[in-house]
Amino acid sequence: MDELLGDHLRALREAVATGRLPGRAELDGCRAAGARAAERGLPVRALVDAALAGAEFAGPVPLPALRRTVSALMEGYENAQRSALRREEAARRAFVDDLLQGRADRIAERAEQFGLRLADTYVVAVARPAPPAEAARRIEEALVGRFGSHNVLAAVRDGALVCVVPGSLTVAVGEFTHHVRQVFAPGWRIGVGRAHRGPGGVVTSYREGANAIELGDRLGLRAPVLKAADLLVFPVLLRDRAAIEDLVTTVLSPLLDVRGGPEPLLATLEAVFASQGNQTAAARRLGISTRAVTYRMERIRRLTGFSPDDPTQRFTLETAVLGARLLDWPARPLP
Repeated sequence: MDELLGDHLRALREAVATGRLPGRAELDGCRAAGARAAERGLPVRALVDAALAGAEFAGPVPLPALRRTVSALMEGYENAQRSALRREEAARRAFVDDLLQGRADRIAERAEQFGLRLADTYVVAVARPAPPAEAARRIEEALVGRFGSHNVLAAVRDGALVCVVPGSLTVAVGEFTHHVRQVFAPGWRIGVGRAHRGPGGVVTSYREGANAIELGDRLGLRAPVLKAADLLVFPVLLRDRAAIEDLVTTVLSPLLDVRGGPEPLLATLEAVFASQGNQTAAARRLGISTRAVTYRMERIRRLTGFSPDDPTQRFTLETAVLGARLLDWPARPLP
């Protein structure tokens, strides 16, 4: 400890001998000593105790001199800690970025450093739009404080805050959502991927979470939290684009000739389907009368030949409406 605090003790002895307060050079030496203490992992309380104990043997140290040297020690200690935290954050962000892009270079070695067990399953939650860096840091610190750094990886990437947690720790996703709700501005949305195993599984879960947000935006879904497991039908629809285009054209093209355009009728169908066929509830969603909903539904039946009251026809209508939203129809005309 004497070796570590040598500059501090010399500054105090000089102050006792000359009555002069420590100058810039002496204080820089104390800052360097504080930084070395932080790098060696010495607790800050032990550092201060050692500095005060050293002052007892230096003679009648002027209080202003002691205050300056101890303050410089603490400043060096805190600066070193902040630098270490910034390096760790940068390394964590770089690792998460490489992990989500599927870069295999030294992934296993770096994963061990961050407590990631590559044989386990992981879930990725994606929150958009990303908050300011300080807000993202607060969310990460809160999650790490509760679940441990070996269970949570968080970083800002591509305009989103990404959180990687073990598949067995689903409560962490709920906690992540809670903090996003507290910190993010209105309009945020979270996409949650499914649990997958290994580094490749992390990439897959991340893409699922990001795609869930994209689907939610395209479909106009109201829920702020979207789970990829609940949206599996939509990628299936999009895999056969020609078939979904044919369905939309065949079922919904008669609505194009309606005065005022097809959008009010499409919105009515969506509201009725979301309300499990309850037209009164659909009217409340739309802010119109139940009679108006009934009128629109009858008009849809006459124009398309499909009735929501028939189970098979209802499924065809609902699938066509979902396909229209996925294809951004009618804003984008189909081939």
